[in-house]
Amino acid sequence: MNRPRFLLLLLVLAIGLLAPSVTQAQSTSALETQVVNGQSYVTGDSIKKFYGFTAMKKSGRQLTFERKDVRMKFLLGQQDVYMNGVKFIFSFPVLASSKGCLIHRIDFAKIVHPVLCPWNVNKKGAFDTVIIDPGHGGHDSGARSPHGNGMEKNHAMEVANRLSTHLRKRGFKVGLTRSTDKYLTLQQRVDFANKFPNAIFISLHFNSGGGGRAEGIETFTLSPKGVAHYGRGLIASDYKDKPGNAQDSANIALATAIHSNCIRYTGRKDRGIRRARYSVITGVRHPAVLVEGGFLNNRVEGSLIKSTAYKERLALAIADAVVKYKVATEKMQRR
Repeated sequence: MNRPRFLLLLLVLAIGLLAPSVTQAQSTSALETQVVNGQSYVTGDSIKKFYGFTAMKKSGRQLTFERKDVRMKFLLGQQDVYMNGVKFIFSFPVLASSKGCLIHRIDFAKIVHPVLCPWNVNKKGAFDTVIIDPGHGGHDSGARSPHGNGMEKNHAMEVANRLSTHLRKRGFKVGLTRSTDKYLTLQQRVDFANKFPNAIFISLHFNSGGGGRAEGIETFTLSPKGVAHYGRGLIASDYKDKPGNAQDSANIALATAIHSNCIRYTGRKDRGIRRARYSVITGVRHPAVLVEGGFLNNRVEGSLIKSTAYKERLALAIADAVVKYKVATEKMQRR
């Protein structure tokens, strides 16, 4: 694959950013929709035609869309979706249909279309600053390992420092919400980020849970309007736009670039790109993601996180992803 094409297909380890059969002028309103239980869905047949997929194959509950640069795989009745091998967690299950499948209109508009046709990614234009938010700090230690692998706040700070160094070498300006073991409220982090023009925001964390058996990396973007925080049901405020929703397309593009790189560079389990309403990504007015770099309470993964080599790989993965995201989105702006 030549370098220009690689840069344009970066968002999921060569996900299909280019849709040869789709132009900026084409409207998604031409896609066929169906209403199920009061919810609007886009049909698989119309998605296949609109994006120029050459095949839509079904085997049991698995449905796959294929063309030369993109492969999308769904399990009917579930929310896990793989695009060129990278995992996304849809907000609604993909339904079986005589039309191949039905994809909820929100998942189509806020994941599928921005990834395949990111004409409007990064509407604010070029960015030159990366705001790094090392999670927790001070009396808020975050996750603690029961295996002597340390505290989340310290690991997040070390990755942040390494990431800052890599980004500065690549020509970016960098702002850190904290540079010492200091406690900041979530609002202070948001206020700090919003002082910067032309920026993106990356919040760094490590996970805990699953009785010590859970493992892997997951990346969160802000839930679109009408989508709940991950793991809970809808509440009234979920139907209101938040400041970060102005960047929905850029959020998913940035998350895809960073998440895919983190999985590839570390070799850890892919837990997917997920939707959430964490305060630090809800209030930030820039493209924003929150990265969970692994589970401290998993004995094996916690030992990896404790190592300098693992944190260096994470930092390098994110730095390289930021460069690729910048090049690709700026190129798209010139189309």
